[in-house]
Amino acid sequence: MKTLEIRRLLRLHARTFALTLRFLPRSLREPLGLAYLLARASDTITDSGAIPLERRIALLEELRSSLDGDAFDIWQPKTYEGELSNNDGELICAVPQLIASLKSSPDCKELISLWQSITKGQLSDLTRFPSEAPLKEEELERYCFLVAGSVGEIWTKLIAKHEPQTLLRPEEEMRRLGIAYGKGLQLVNILRDLPADLRQGRCYVPAEALAAQGLTPGDLRLPGNEPRARAVYDRYLTQAEAHLAAGWAYTNALPRGGVRVRLACAWPILIGLETLKLLRCGPILDPAQRVKVSRSQVKRLIWRSVLYYPSPTAWRRLGEGEHSTGSQAAART
Repeated sequence: MKTLEIRRLLRLHARTFALTLRFLPRSLREPLGLAYLLARASDTITDSGAIPLERRIALLEELRSSLDGDAFDIWQPKTYEGELSNNDGELICAVPQLIASLKSSPDCKELISLWQSITKGQLSDLTRFPSEAPLKEEELERYCFLVAGSVGEIWTKLIAKHEPQTLLRPEEEMRRLGIAYGKGLQLVNILRDLPADLRQGRCYVPAEALAAQGLTPGDLRLPGNEPRARAVYDRYLTQAEAHLAAGWAYTNALPRGGVRVRLACAWPILIGLETLKLLRCGPILDPAQRVKVSRSQVKRLIWRSVLYYPSPTAWRRLGEGEHSTGSQAAART
């Protein structure tokens, strides 16, 4: 697939991430853009209620197997006729060309490893839910790693491969921080989407945490139970903050001269932290009041990061803000 076509698809489907990509060096921009589109395509299949569950599982399994061969013909445009929106259908139909680009990429090994991890997490999600039984703590950790922590790990591998001078700490340490960073972003999504997920038979809040407060997934479907649910919910907000603090430590372990990579790492963290701030004081169980950072807020965060960048003190404060003492300590390690 031509670079211009990939860029067009990114403009349609990446939104905020497209801003991040544009600031990366070309050596990182192209493989990560390709990886994003492939992950977005499989995520579209995973979340599409228009496609029966059994078929979604079969499609993702076929997709995973295609990574080991040349079975591109399983992706036919007519397969999705009437089932997906025009934009989503276009993305799915582009998968064979995206896979072809992936397999001709010098970063093929890393990208296939990443996509296999993501689709494994997506498949585990589809086969685990819908269910009245919530995840266990170890299941939540594994899921967050597969679909998002793996992104931080491969991101670090690609930086080490193409821009090794930008890693100021040992690669293994940066991988650990990158994994936590990715898991933090996924946990933010889970917490923000809790009411909608519950109504689809998906409870990501671990069973152990719910039982400790005498709660069930059914209790979380009732907005009136928010005061009881807050203790559990805030625990995972704090966990998400700690993961994002590791991401901020990751960002600050990159050289100040690497402005593009630093800003690209910083923006998702700042948006995630702003989302957590809204979730701290906003409704968490009412599906009619979904918390979301507005586009104007995103622009303000981006401009503030650029404005504060010349001042190390002001810059570091951006990612620490009003977090807990524990999160601030983690960000400084």
